[in-house]
Amino acid sequence: METYSRIAIKVGSNVLTRPDGRLDLTRMSALVDQIAELRRMDKEVILISSGAVAAGKGEMKEFTGLDVVSARQLFSAVGQIKLMNRYDEFFGGYGLRCGQILTMKESFSTRRHYLNQKQCMEVMLEHGIVPVVNENDTVSVTELMFTDNDELSGLVATMMGVDVLLILSNVDGVYDGDPALPTSALLREVVPDARLDTDSIVQTSRSSLGRGGMITKFRMAQKVASEGITVIIANGKREHILTDILLERNEVPYTRFLPGSHPVSGVKKWIAHSEGFAKGKIQINEGAYRALLSSQAASLLPVGVVAVEGQFEKDDIVQILAPDGSAFALGKISCSAEEVQSRMGLQGERPFVHYNNLYIEWRTE
Repeated sequence: METYSRIAIKVGSNVLTRPDGRLDLTRMSALVDQIAELRRMDKEVILISSGAVAAGKGEMKEFTGLDVVSARQLFSAVGQIKLMNRYDEFFGGYGLRCGQILTMKESFSTRRHYLNQKQCMEVMLEHGIVPVVNENDTVSVTELMFTDNDELSGLVATMMGVDVLLILSNVDGVYDGDPALPTSALLREVVPDARLDTDSIVQTSRSSLGRGGMITKFRMAQKVASEGITVIIANGKREHILTDILLERNEVPYTRFLPGSHPVSGVKKWIAHSEGFAKGKIQINEGAYRALLSSQAASLLPVGVVAVEGQFEKDDIVQILAPDGSAFALGKISCSAEEVQSRMGLQGERPFVHYNNLYIEWRTE
C-alpha cells in the first residue's frame, strides 16, 4: 500500500449537490467520516471544496435576471456560510476542527503572497486543523478567476507538497471516449511523459454549478504529476471512495497519474502554475530552444532571444516562446523589458532567466 502522509482532496460541486441544487448533506457527512478516519491515522488532510455557489443558488432561487458575475458573487456570499457551517458541524462530531481558507488567483501571483498562504496552512496542519479551501467568488472577477477549483487544487497540492491529490467528480475517472458509451474504457494509469490526444480521449461536459470539465482535470493532473505528486481522479458519489482508494480496502475504478521521478524545487512549482500572471513574452531561436529542452541544465541567455513583447520588470513571470511562436516555458525574468530589448542577441551576457527560475511546460504534442 502506498504511504501517503499529506493528502489533498478536491470535491466538486457535482459531488456535493443534489439534483435540486441544494447541498447533499448525506454526501458531505460521508466524506467527512472518511477524512476523520484518515486523521485518526495521523494523515494530514487539506480539503479543497466547491459548493458555495451551489449552496447559495439552492437557497435563493427567487433571484433572477442577474448577470453571471453578480449572481456568482451573491450565491457565493450566502452559500459559503452554509457550506462552512456544515463542515464545522460534521468535523466537530469527531472532535476535529476545520478552518476556512478563501483565496483568489491574485494571491498566487507573487512569491510573497504564495509563501504567506503556505505558512498559514502549515500552521493549521501543525495544530491538527483541516484547511477547507475555496475560491473567494465574492471578490474574484472574471479575468482573474481560476479556470475552476481543479486549477486551485493543483496550486494548493504543489504549494503544500502533498503526497497525493484526489480529485472527486461524478465520473469514475478518465475514459478513452464518452463515459456514457459502452465502447469507452477507463484509463487506469497515466504514466509520466505519456503522449495522449486529450481532445479525443476526454469528454468536455461539466456541471452547470461549476466551471470545470474533464479536459481541465486531465491537463492539470498531468502538470501536478510531472512535479512528483500522485494524482487520482475518482467518483465522489461512490460510497467509501476515499478509504477504499487510500487504504486499499476495496477494488474501485479510478484513474491514477503516476508521479514524475525528477524532483522539482519549490520555486519551479510556483512558476509552473503562474502562466496566468505572465507580464510578457520572449521568443527564442532554434539553438536556445534545443538547449532548454536538452537533458542538461541550461539558462536562457541573451544570445538566444529574437523578440520581446509586453512591459515587465525584474522578477516578473514571462512566457518563453519557441521559434514557431508556441509557448513552451515560463520563467522569472532577471531584468526589465527595456533591458531585454537592449541586450537580446548579444553574446557573453548574464542570463535573462536562470535555470533555477525556469519551468519547461510538460506538453503532449
